[in-house]
Amino acid sequence: MAPVSRSPFTAPGNQGRGLWRALAEVSGGGLLMLLTQQVLGGPGPSGEIQLLLGAVALALLAVRRRFPVTSLLGISAVLGLLPAAGLPAAMTAYTTAKHLTVPRRRSAVLLASTVPATLVGAVFAPVLGLGSHPFGLALGAVLAATTLLVPGLLGSSGGQEDRLLRALRERAAAAEAARRLADSESRIHERSRIAAEMHDLIGHRLSVISLHTGGLEMALQKESPELRDVAALTRRSVAEAMRELREVLGVLGPLGRDTGTDALTDSTGTRSDVEALAEESRGGGIPVDLSWEGPDLNDRPAQVRRAVHRVVRESLTNVHRYAAGARVTVAVAHTDDRVEVLVRNGLPPVPPEAETGLGSGRGLVGLRERVALLGGTLEAGPTPAGGFAVTARIPARPDPGASLAAVGVPPRESPSEPRSDHAPAGVRGRAVQALRGFLGLIGVAVLMMCGLLLVGQAFPEPDPRNHEPPRIGMSRTMVEEAVYGDSTAARAAATGREPAHPESVTSCLYSTFPSEDSAADRPDQLTITRYCFRGDTLATIDRFAVPMVSRTPPWETP
Repeated sequence: MAPVSRSPFTAPGNQGRGLWRALAEVSGGGLLMLLTQQVLGGPGPSGEIQLLLGAVALALLAVRRRFPVTSLLGISAVLGLLPAAGLPAAMTAYTTAKHLTVPRRRSAVLLASTVPATLVGAVFAPVLGLGSHPFGLALGAVLAATTLLVPGLLGSSGGQEDRLLRALRERAAAAEAARRLADSESRIHERSRIAAEMHDLIGHRLSVISLHTGGLEMALQKESPELRDVAALTRRSVAEAMRELREVLGVLGPLGRDTGTDALTDSTGTRSDVEALAEESRGGGIPVDLSWEGPDLNDRPAQVRRAVHRVVRESLTNVHRYAAGARVTVAVAHTDDRVEVLVRNGLPPVPPEAETGLGSGRGLVGLRERVALLGGTLEAGPTPAGGFAVTARIPARPDPGASLAAVGVPPRESPSEPRSDHAPAGVRGRAVQALRGFLGLIGVAVLMMCGLLLVGQAFPEPDPRNHEPPRIGMSRTMVEEAVYGDSTAARAAATGREPAHPESVTSCLYSTFPSEDSAADRPDQLTITRYCFRGDTLATIDRFAVPMVSRTPPWETP
């Protein structure tokens, strides 16, 4: 039994590349957090706090397989403080939901994971400079929905799919093992029947030899003692051969013998025997057409005749069982080289009550084994018309030692073992999984950005501009924030009408931003404020009025 890994980077009971996979995931997660932070920008925790929260998020990402629930709840709390941890949180939610097998527990964990992100975001939003408490609540709720719930639902679906495929593979492997066992039992049973037939045939011949040898021994008792000893030795050899035959065939277990009308006789497999089988089926309501080409099989070996008998009988039995009332054609063609038997049936007039297909196929497995032992072939399968056909091709002169050599231990089967669920996937499978994961992260990122954008539109941030009136000594940046920058229109209107620039002034900016005395402005004049700087410091503030250009033609002036 292989040792179970206790690594914090693998799931309980699993083995494998936990440390290296965790390092790769932490590296990828850190890169995703940096990219997300660059895209989001804006206010947030200080640099040291961001590094600390990022390290905690990556640590939880690395141990999520070993401690799924703890990792998910912990990274949810980090998500409320650091929105850039959204993608690692999505990976954690997906893995957690995929590994939780109990539906109620999985649903409870996913719903509970949204609480820390929402509450932490609402409580600490003003502290981190993200906005008010309602804004933090909305931000945490959107992050929890897009990076925890949605990936969790996808992970739940993926886990159910994996478990279903695993169960199907196990059922397929069990069904394949059961089929192989049934086929093996059918072959063993058929070999046992062949062994019984050999025992009866050879035992009968040896019994006859032993009987005649015993009579010869008694007849030579007075006339020729030397020949009597030879006859006695022959009789003992025959008895020893009978004993060894029983021991050799005993490895197959109890010998199954046909009794009654199915017992092996000298006429088994001959034309009269096959005609009797056809007549028996006609008596059961099955219309059977029999055709025979070539001579009878009286001179053929008993195993050939027995195989012909078994093929015809088993095929007619299947027709009675699965296609009652169907028309049947039995064709036997006997040549010098082989005996070909064809049994074909059409569609039954009334479908069977239970849809059982064409049977279990165990009888056909036994037939195929018997024919194969003689060096022949057997084909069975549905016909284009919807019926079924069995075709056997049996050598007319099989190898004399074929049956005797075949009734030993059945051949070993070496079916390919079903692939283990924990076997490493191929390169192509891992590439497909990696591509699916990458596309999933892109989808989560897009969904998260859209959610944050909607929240930002619903809760606009406070205007960052400095509304303190400009005064001498202010920096250029503060003045631009106060008057909303340099006005191109005001600069154009002041050209040729502004006062002279003071000495040592390096630059000026113009604004029409309302001043304290804007109420006294005349309607036909525009008040312009000029801010001149020496270097980066405001030196002078000049206000002057310029006439406004009327767009009304002179002839329309009252």
